Amino acid sequence: MTIDISELQRLDAAHHLHPFNDNAALAKKGTRVLVRGEGCYVWDAEGHQLLDAFAGLWCVNIGYGRPELGEAASRQMTRLAYYNSFFQCTTEPTIRLAAKLAELTPGDVNHAFFVNSGSEANDTILRLVRHFWAVQDQPQKNIFIGRHNGYHGTTVAGASLGGMKAMHGQGGLPIPDIAHIEPPFWFADGGDLDEDEYGLRAARRLEDRILELGPERVAAFIGEPIMGAIGVYIPPRTYWPEIERICRKYDVLLVADEVICGFGRTGQWFGAQHFGFQPDVMTLAKGITSGYIPLGAAMFNDRVAGVLKDSGGELAHGATYSGHPVCAAVALENLRIMQDEHIVEHAREQIAPYLAQRWAELGEHRLVGQARITGLMGALELVPDKGRRGFFDERGTVGALCRDIALRNGLILRATYDSMLLSPPLVITRAQVDELFDKAWKSLDQTAQELGR
Repeated sequence: MTIDISELQRLDAAHHLHPFNDNAALAKKGTRVLVRGEGCYVWDAEGHQLLDAFAGLWCVNIGYGRPELGEAASRQMTRLAYYNSFFQCTTEPTIRLAAKLAELTPGDVNHAFFVNSGSEANDTILRLVRHFWAVQDQPQKNIFIGRHNGYHGTTVAGASLGGMKAMHGQGGLPIPDIAHIEPPFWFADGGDLDEDEYGLRAARRLEDRILELGPERVAAFIGEPIMGAIGVYIPPRTYWPEIERICRKYDVLLVADEVICGFGRTGQWFGAQHFGFQPDVMTLAKGITSGYIPLGAAMFNDRVAGVLKDSGGELAHGATYSGHPVCAAVALENLRIMQDEHIVEHAREQIAPYLAQRWAELGEHRLVGQARITGLMGALELVPDKGRRGFFDERGTVGALCRDIALRNGLILRATYDSMLLSPPLVITRAQVDELFDKAWKSLDQTAQELGR
């Protein structure tokens, strides 16, 4: 089939508002139209093959083009395309997915509330955690603490829980009773501390904030195990156990936003397992279906779910598509493939060590100040002076330049400020890791040449 790219670009500019884009500038340039995917590669309408080292948007964990997921969707659509979970009803795939997630998630996080995205999952936990405290005669215990530069989605509640100033500048955010602390980013503010000592100091910012606000007011702390969107901030190993200790001390619920880290990204099924802490609440999306269909979930432990179930009365929260049977069927098939093919274990034991080795080699490039990586998730911090920890004066320009050069070289990396972010499908091979290295090194060289001019 012949595609008229210019006509598609015209229609796109006329009718489509793109998320996280300067839409006026994009309309002049013309959007890139993707038409096919297989494994770790995608092809655009002009025939360019691109190694997708970002797995779409952190999510295509099993790779592109797996027909089993389409077949699972087709079977369910033919049998029962839709029914809701409102009227004392549900569907078989929805029930089985809730049970499967209870099996996979750590500890006693055994109860799923289904939504359509990570943003909706974080909206859900804001409401239901506040309800959890209110029905125990503690309605004043309603403050959530997040982190500056944290990312929890773009809905009103999700963007408020996150700490992105640019997002807060649009729409009058954050909403009340949400506070933030500084994130753990040793490269920027670790000073002379070693990373373990810095991890403890960064975590204790939470205790200071709880005491400032009053423990009787603080409902929960929410954080991504690894802060992805801001630039893959990987906390020291001391950070999360100390965060958990503080939450237990003051009876503050610990919420792990696993939307990015979940389903194998860190080399474990969930980021909390990698860092050795036990959340009370988790939010899931992205890798739950490998991005093949929209789905998210808010997961609650036995304590929280027990209160929500036994408090009496109606749980006045939900959406038309909560627990959609087709989405649940696709998620079940995705998780079956991941388990049967041992994708998480293979990524952890075979790919992650080799990827870390090659990523460290990229860290030797004269433009890279730090190469940080955990599992299949990393960043290259581009700097003006390799001899010191610092940033370009106009942050983001060099990263955008490197991203565009990498695209011309057939490699998809994301740029946040001047961090080049990595998140390939978990099924990437060693040969493809080598291809990624070669194209990334070439792109760094060309970026440095452009800066030299």
